[in-house]
Amino acid sequence: MTADRAGGDLARRATADPLFRLVAYALEAAHGRPPAAVWSAPYAFHLGSPGLVAAAGWPTAAAAAPRSDGLVRLSSLGHPADGCDLPLTLAGPPPAAPAWAARPYAVLRALARAGYGAGGTDLHVQGSLTGAAGLATAEPAECAVALAVADVHTGAGGPPDRERLARLLAGALPDGDDGLRRAVLFARSGRALLLSAEPRRRRRYVDFDPAASGARLVLVAVRGEAADRQRELARAVACARRAGALSAWPPGQGREPGRSVLVLLPRARLAAVRAAVAEDFRDRGRPVPRFLNIAVAGAARREE
Repeated sequence: MTADRAGGDLARRATADPLFRLVAYALEAAHGRPPAAVWSAPYAFHLGSPGLVAAAGWPTAAAAAPRSDGLVRLSSLGHPADGCDLPLTLAGPPPAAPAWAARPYAVLRALARAGYGAGGTDLHVQGSLTGAAGLATAEPAECAVALAVADVHTGAGGPPDRERLARLLAGALPDGDDGLRRAVLFARSGRALLLSAEPRRRRRYVDFDPAASGARLVLVAVRGEAADRQRELARAVACARRAGALSAWPPGQGREPGRSVLVLLPRARLAAVRAAVAEDFRDRGRPVPRFLNIAVAGAARREE
């Protein structure tokens, strides 16, 4: 199977995941050519214990096709009016671009400097969650873009070097969460990744599979004004604990005010916890928080 066929086929493959079909079709619709590769990257989160990260079973997808004219064409269904065509410059200030495209462009520029895709790329990015869910959206998108672009510009030289890409992303976007990126790139299903101060050390994993032990991991995201979120999250956690939740913690680090908390609870208490939180918020005239089931997933992968 050729790279073009592997990526382009997804748009018309009835058995493919709808998100991957959509991103493949969207790239073709926006740029007039099928993708050479589609990659998915999971959202990721920190655990309550220091140094532990894991991936969630919700993906971001990136579809890419190589160019040779030094142009990058970026699009996203999340920003339908803000697609853009930009010259891929390796030095100097970046060209003016829509706000959403700034980080993907920084990734493309870093990759081009490292020898991946200096000729340009057509790229479409789409997530399955929005920022309102409270999980970090930038890091999975950056990883999906890096893997897709490196893939289509590597030829038959094997899969992208994930460790090298992690270093490139950390250098290009130092304000991002490198721990979350490493979860996206190296996670294992049912395991948490133990971060090391030395990135090149052998990766270590610990068991973290709530479903296997009769528990559920749920993301609880509050809605409303940013100034109220910390208070409302604390209220949601208190209600959840009274109804039987075992523990709760924020999914990110240094992102204030947070939108969500991860709640671990016995499977048998899921309905009771949801009902208790919903009742408390309704009684106070507040928007009911969103509940999102989280499976502990594996790392980013190419969608064939």
